[in-house]
Parts: sequence; structure tokens; C-alpha cells
Amino acid sequence: MEHKSIFTAREISEMAIAIALSTVLSFIKVFQMPQGGSITAGSMIPIIYLALRNRPKVAITGAVLYGLVQFMVEPFFVHPAQFMFDYPLAFGALGIATLLKKYPFIGASIGVTLRFACHFLSGFIFFGMYAPEGINPVYYSAIYNGSYLLPELIVTTIFIYILSKKNLIDAFK
Repeated sequence: MEHKSIFTAREISEMAIAIALSTVLSFIKVFQMPQGGSITAGSMIPIIYLALRNRPKVAITGAVLYGLVQFMVEPFFVHPAQFMFDYPLAFGALGIATLLKKYPFIGASIGVTLRFACHFLSGFIFFGMYAPEGINPVYYSAIYNGSYLLPELIVTTIFIYILSKKNLIDAFK
């Protein structure tokens, strides 16, 4: 009886390369937030690129695995639900870009926005106590997470736009 693999060798290779590139780029920090999160040298671009080139199972699996690698690189959690929100769910959301391959700019934007939503919920629920006195924890979480994810979104969408205009997203399929 022949065993069929869930992923092809090419898909596994692309996931590994995207995760490795994203991890290396995540070490190049333009700005580091005091309680986690940073503006990097485009660390989400390889994962979004993976998502735009592959089927949903590959895109989301690669993105979730990248989230787990991020946890291993900078482990921090206070509660199992917070771990889920900040790592597998937040980074896994980047894989959602796969559902909008015809509109890569929009797919990338939605993926990063969903990542923001996960970090926002985690920040509000688990880190709202760090909000300065007189500032609503909801606003604090939105401002805190938006302050590093908005620049990341801008860098990511610019690069994805360029890659799509140069026809490089599907170039190596």
C-alpha cells in the first residue's frame, strides 16, 4: 500500500525556506517594543509570499509553524490562551493571504490585520494591566500593537505589491 504524503517535497522545502528567511529577518529589528513586538526588516514578507504561492494547507501550516518558531526564539507567555493568540493564531493568520491570491496586496493586508486582531485581543485580555493610569486597556492594546504592526504592514504590502507587479509571485511555480 502506497502512503501519500500530506505535503510534497517542494511544499516542505518552500515552508522551511520561508520560515528560515522570516526568522532571520525577525532578528533585524528597527525598533523593539518594551513588552514584545518589533518593527523588523520585513519578517512577514516570506510567509506572505509562501501563502500567495501555495494552497491553503501549505500557507497556513507554514505560517503557524513560523509562529511556533517565533515562540522558541523569544519565548514569553503568561497563559495558554495568550500563547495561542500571540503565536500560532497570530502568525497563522498571515497564511490567510492564500485565499486572495488574485489580489496579493489585499491578501497581505488582511493577513497582517488578522495578526493585529490576535495580538490586540491578547494585549487587552492578558496585558491590559500595563496600560498607563487613565488609559483604557482597549485603547492601550490597539495603540501598542498598532505602533509596530502598522509599519510592518506598510513594508510588507509595498514588497508584495512590487513582487506582484514584477510577476514574481508565480515566477517559480
